[in-house]
Amino acid sequence: WGVFTCISPWNFPLAIFTGQISAALAAGNAVLAKPAESTGLIAHRAVELLHEAGVPRHALQLLPGAGRKIGAALTGDARVGGVCFTGSTATAQAIHRTMAPVLHPDAPLIAETGGLNAMIVDSTALPEQAVKDIVISAFQSAGQRCSALRVLYVQKDIADSFTEMLLGAMDELRLGDPWHISTDIGPVIDTNAKAKIDAHIAAAKAEGRLVHQVAAPATGSFVGPAVIRVNGIADLAEEIFGPVLHIATFRAGDLDNVVDAINGSGFGLTFGMHSRIDDRVDQVTRRLKVGNLYINRNQIGAIVGSQPFGGEGLSGTGPKAGGPNYVPRFTTRPLPGHAVPHAADADPARVAEALRKVRRPEEQVLHARNLPGPTGESNRLTEIGRGVILCLGPTLADAREQVRIAAENGCRAVVVAPGAESPGIDGVLPRAALAELQGFDGVALWSDEADLRAARTALAGRDGALIPLLTGPDMGPRCRLERHLCIDTTAAGGNATLLAQASRELSPPVDA
Repeated sequence: WGVFTCISPWNFPLAIFTGQISAALAAGNAVLAKPAESTGLIAHRAVELLHEAGVPRHALQLLPGAGRKIGAALTGDARVGGVCFTGSTATAQAIHRTMAPVLHPDAPLIAETGGLNAMIVDSTALPEQAVKDIVISAFQSAGQRCSALRVLYVQKDIADSFTEMLLGAMDELRLGDPWHISTDIGPVIDTNAKAKIDAHIAAAKAEGRLVHQVAAPATGSFVGPAVIRVNGIADLAEEIFGPVLHIATFRAGDLDNVVDAINGSGFGLTFGMHSRIDDRVDQVTRRLKVGNLYINRNQIGAIVGSQPFGGEGLSGTGPKAGGPNYVPRFTTRPLPGHAVPHAADADPARVAEALRKVRRPEEQVLHARNLPGPTGESNRLTEIGRGVILCLGPTLADAREQVRIAAENGCRAVVVAPGAESPGIDGVLPRAALAELQGFDGVALWSDEADLRAARTALAGRDGALIPLLTGPDMGPRCRLERHLCIDTTAAGGNATLLAQASRELSPPVDA
């Protein structure tokens, strides 16, 4: 792509910063690196080390500064070929709107945009292990991880005793200077973050929903870890980016309703579950629309090569960082398209009706691979179809090929193209209609640059999840979503690999 803008967050000021840069450089791009405003010094030192290691200065430039000024300039310049971003959904949407009218219409936006992450603990869970993993997932790094646990669902049968154990474990946490080995939790990033989190906790306390809060140091931007009672994930209007855990209860028979509520949030980054019933785990994981699922372990700290990281829906565009499909996304090049045929406009109302009627495909695993990890842990990366692809040609031949590619990649299609026969719609869909239509997960369009730009601008004007524009016959991989499932197999009461290893270690040598 030539030049990539990489915009990284403050909460992983070295790992995400260098990860984005490394991927872009490995794919042959030059990089404009924009760190978060509060982490400029560590970014400066990282770039110094990269230059000392041999990365040419003309291939890597550091541009610290205010996001509204520097970020806007780096995402709205036609000389930029693509953008890699980690941060909030709202900022990703703003970046998309800045890119659309200026950058090439096929310019990648690789975005990881946070989550409203849940965990389910049922009555068969090992309570000591579940509590340990909840404390790590919700409160480590002062809850300042996009993967952090925000909403805990505990089965009613064990809720009282389990909550008592959880609160007791919280009271053992020590807040203070992160340099000290005795410290469990440090401060939140700044006083503005502290004020927002404190206000959320105060509102819950006023409503009688604050279950417990650990005392925090009087000076500094510390927030004591807190537990707040909620009815479910729908009670949260936004992610509270700090050491705050929201707890709800559920009945065993309502497990599917809990999954529906989690999916209904629109976020899909991480999820955790503690259960020793394989069928129940399968019941949940098959239906959840989440990028990273963790069973019987904590849900933070994804490892490159073992747990590729990234979500779907409001949680990101893919592909997963640290996975096999990540670097190739930095190498895709624009392909020449066809001129839009002269034809009557298709009625957007008819298209909307077709999208309402189309039956969403059943999710099926298109590709799966086991990834390396420690003994006693399984890591499996799968690819599934994205959903419904709106195939706009622009020619009928293009649209038919788009339908074929979509089907090969587990998707269903709705066709709008000149000459299309029912159930397709004849005509050219006005590109502005893409800003309002609902019910599709991607747009396939292989037309000229002006037409593609109109479509990309309309898509960028939407609220909610970022919908991809698929601009050439190489669109197959982008019709897929990646999901990763990590299971601590030792927690279910037995692991064949561990047992075999133990057997070998306990057996005497054959020549003894």
